[in-house]
Parts: sequence; structure tokens; C-alpha cells
Amino acid sequence: MGKAKTVYACRECGATSPKWTGRCSGCGKFNTMEESRVETRTASSNRHANWSGVAQPVRDLKSVIPRETPRVTTGSSEFDRVLGGGLVRGSMLLIGGDPGIGKSTLLLQSGAAIASANRGVLYVTGEESPEQVSLRAQRLGLSEAPIRLAAETDVTAILEMLEAERPEVAIIDSIQTIYHPELQSAPGTVAQVRDCAAHLTRHAKSAGCSIFLVGHVTKEGALAGPQVLSHIVDAALIFEGETGTPYRMLRAMKNRFGAVNEMGVFAMGEQGLEEVSNPSSLFLTQHDQPVPGCAVLAAMEGNRPLLVEVQALVEDSPSPNPKRYASGFETSRLQMILAVLNKHAGVDAFDKNVYLKVVGGVRLTEPAADLPALLAAYSSLSGRPLPRGLVAFGEVGLAGELRPVQDVGARLREAAKLGFTRAIVPRSSQIPKVDGIEVATITRVDEAILRLSGQRKAA
Repeated sequence: MGKAKTVYACRECGATSPKWTGRCSGCGKFNTMEESRVETRTASSNRHANWSGVAQPVRDLKSVIPRETPRVTTGSSEFDRVLGGGLVRGSMLLIGGDPGIGKSTLLLQSGAAIASANRGVLYVTGEESPEQVSLRAQRLGLSEAPIRLAAETDVTAILEMLEAERPEVAIIDSIQTIYHPELQSAPGTVAQVRDCAAHLTRHAKSAGCSIFLVGHVTKEGALAGPQVLSHIVDAALIFEGETGTPYRMLRAMKNRFGAVNEMGVFAMGEQGLEEVSNPSSLFLTQHDQPVPGCAVLAAMEGNRPLLVEVQALVEDSPSPNPKRYASGFETSRLQMILAVLNKHAGVDAFDKNVYLKVVGGVRLTEPAADLPALLAAYSSLSGRPLPRGLVAFGEVGLAGELRPVQDVGARLREAAKLGFTRAIVPRSSQIPKVDGIEVATITRVDEAILRLSGQRKAA
């Protein structure tokens, strides 16, 4: 082994210094020096070499024969869906979410299912004691699961455990509590998280052990830690859920072995997280009478069509600065939609408070949510409900045009399956015929408003 020493490197220009300084001597920028470790390279080993496992010779691309990646089921079809069909051997996965959202519960349930299939599972806890994990396992009815359990925060000790136990799956809860003893910084800092993740990745790739890393999130809901952590792992998953509701959504933000933005839906019950087989029914409200300000979106979450209700409330503002608030929807997109509604449909809402909410705690990011949000705001502003059994989707452009979106057929079939009889979609050459649903194709926002007015009069 080579000798290691602590140096401080600038993340902007790469200049190094034997001690920390507030200003980099290379580029002159402030607060860019970060702690790192440097080892003298020897012929036998290098601390940061071969994170991907054994070194391979250079080959032609055409000579590399792809092979089918075997999958290991996690015991949950929803979890397997998000992972792309199951757990890949030797993969690194990062799962984050708000405190108490159910990250440890999900991984403990999955670890128990994997261990019950005669596969070794090691659960390393850095935030709780083994007794606390055992109490959770008893509440979930998993106290007899053949899981190996350890409480450790030293990454070198964890690596020794992994070498001795040789599990097929390891769970590290959490990466922010793990530290390397040769680094002087505290656990959770950029240097510690980056270095510990790199060591664990090297073991995962060389030993074929799948490793789950539990990660903290910032107050904005993004994964905490250095951005290099998201680059190191094979998959980054976010656990979402609205406070006060039992429903949880697991979404893939990055996945080298499956589709990005794939989503799994769970419900927190007495026996832990339970799968939801028909998530569309969770996000639709059964109104006795049509209510102004409610529109239904046929969304696509990965490969799954999902019907979600979008609600808007528009009211007179007593102050000269009207409020704009959106839950599950970007406020900047709401501002844009209101501007388009005013400019191209003659509907002025600039002097009114506008509130937009996505039912069930779902966060909508795809452009197809623009049209339902616009229709919901118009319905609330006019005080007239949208026609019963109507579903809509489409991207709204700044020129007032409606742009087509993907997977129109899957969206329409899901809407027809749940009893919807009308749909407003952007005009496109790829609109399949679906039995039981009448499709109206439009090209502009003002055309959508006029068509709704005509349907309302006819009704």
C-alpha cells in the first residue's frame, strides 16, 4: 500500500494546497478548497483505481457481445417496476426521501423478501441501534427474516464485513452517517460522502454485491450530498408523499438498467408498505355534482398511464400583489399558463389569487399537464365546471398553440377503462381510435375554450 496524506484541492481549477485556505491560489476564487486524500501509487494497489472492478483490455465496440442482465426480485412488483424489472447484481442504488417517509421500511421489507429466497442480505445501520431495527421488524412481522444486521459507521469496518459475509445484497442506512477514518472532516460532508461511496462502489462492482444507499434530502426535496454521488450510483430513487396521507410514490430519477421517471405507488399500512395495483383510482375525486376548477389529466409515469385530478381555485385578491401557489406543480409553469390564457384566450387573471393543487401528492413534471392546469384555472375563474367524463392532456406553447405528446393511445385507453367518455388532445397524426371515448383534437388554447363553451351549451 502507498502512503496517504491529506491535501486540499480546488473544485474549480484543481490546484492543491497542503492546508485549507479560504481563497484558491490558482484561480483566486473563495471557498472552493475541499479536503481529499492522496496516496502514492504502487504496483500492487491504488485506493481509487478500478471503481468498476477488474481492469479490462481495450476492445472494439463491435467485438463486445451484450448479455442479458439477470434480475433479482425485491418481493414487490411496484419496486421491481421502478428498478426496471428487478435488482441487478453488482448495482449501486441511492434512495432518498423526507424523514419518516418509509425508506427504511421499504428496504427492510425488500431485504426480508430477498433473504427468504436464500440470498444473503446484510443490513448496516448507522442511524439506529440494532434493537430499534428489530422493533421495526417486529411491527412489520419480519422478526424471523434471515437478515444479517450490524451497527457501524466506519466504512473500512463495513468493507471488512462485506468481505467476510459476502452478501448478495447490502443496505447502508445512511450514507451521510458513514465516514472514512483517514479523512478529518465530519460524516456527511462532501469529501466523506464522495470517498465512502467510491469505496462501496468498488466493492459492489468487484464482488457482485448489490448495495442500497439511503440518502438524506434537502428542504427542497432534492438528494443531499455532492453531485458526484448521483453520477457514481447506477440508480437514484426518490420517495415522495404528501404529509397526512398514507400514499407514497417511488420515482426513478436515474436508472442505468431501466426507464427514467418510472413510478411505483405504495400505501403505508399497519404491516408496512403495501402495493397499490390501480393507482389512478387514488388520485381521482368522486364528486356528486360537477365542481368548477377540476380537470383530469391522463399522465404517463414511465411506461404507466396514470389519471390524476388537477384542482384550481381562482379568487379576487384584496392586495395589489396577487398570490400564486402550486402544490405538485411548478409555480413558474402556472405563471406561464396564466399569461398564455390572458394573451391568447382573452381570460384575464392577473388581479386574482390563483391556487393549483395536484390531488394525492403527485408531482407533475411532464409537459402534458399544461392543458389540464389551464382548463382547471379557466373553469374556476368562470365558475362553470368542465363537462362530466372529460380528460385532457397537452403541452401549451407561448404562442398559444397546443403541442402533441407521446403515448396518446395508452393515455386514452386508461381513460376509457375508468369510464371517461370525452377527451381533449392536441391535433396529431397519431391518434388511435379507442372504443367508448370521443376525442376532440385542437390546435390552440382559444379553440379549447370555445369548444368547452359549446359543449357546455349543448349539455
